Amino acid sequence: MSMIQEFKDFAVKGNVIDMAVGVIIGTAFGKIVSSFVADVVMPPIGVLLGGVNFSDLSITVQAAVGESPAVIIAYGKFAQTVIDFTIIAFVIFMVVRVINSLKKKVEAAPSAPAAPSAEQVLLTEIRDLLKK
Repeated sequence: MSMIQEFKDFAVKGNVIDMAVGVIIGTAFGKIVSSFVADVVMPPIGVLLGGVNFSDLSITVQAAVGESPAVIIAYGKFAQTVIDFTIIAFVIFMVVRVINSLKKKVEAAPSAPAAPSAEQVLLTEIRDLLKK
């Protein structure tokens, strides 16, 4: 089998395509959550903390000297990223929890017993005749 054919077989498999779709949707979901945190969640938290804008919180390690920029630790952006992660993790947890509960309901549903095979029916008839 040629390498091109092997690559086609690999790339067209459902798992690879599903993973690609998941990555794309995950990236878009991450942007939505980042916007939600930055534009909806953080402003009220900033107001509660006395008008603090989290993205501006930083510690200056070394002031700007000449043309070299200042060295800062932007812990506000880090805090916002941690909140983004927490919200994304919670939402994913809730989605997985719902999916697992749906799987349990499907597994818990009793199925009708399978009908006996033709051989089993014949053997049962023979047994019953022998008993008589």
